[in-house]
Amino acid sequence: MIEEKRLSKQLTNVSLGDLCRVLEYKAKIYGKKYIKIDSYYPSSQECSRCGYKNEKVKDLSVRSWICPKCGSYHDRDYNASYNIMFEGLKKYMMELK
Repeated sequence: MIEEKRLSKQLTNVSLGDLCRVLEYKAKIYGKKYIKIDSYYPSSQECSRCGYKNEKVKDLSVRSWICPKCGSYHDRDYNASYNIMFEGLKKYMMELK
C-alpha cells in the first residue's frame, strides 16, 4: 500500500492501531467481518504446509527457510501472510459453530 502514490503519504502518518480501528469500523458499516489475529501469533515461524514451528526463524535477518519436517521452501513474508489468512479463517469458522 505504501508504493501507491495517492495513499502513501496518509498511510505513513497513521499509526497501525488507528488503521485497524478504521478497518473495523468500515467493516461494520458495510456488513463485513473484521477478524483480529493475536499479535503474538508466530505467523512467520510456522510452516504453512505442515504446521511445524521453527524456533530458528525468530531472528529477523532470516528472510527464507526450508522446513525440516516437510522440506518446503518458505519466504518469511509470504509464509506469514498464508498463516495469518488461515488463522483468520479458523477463527471465522469457529464463530459459525
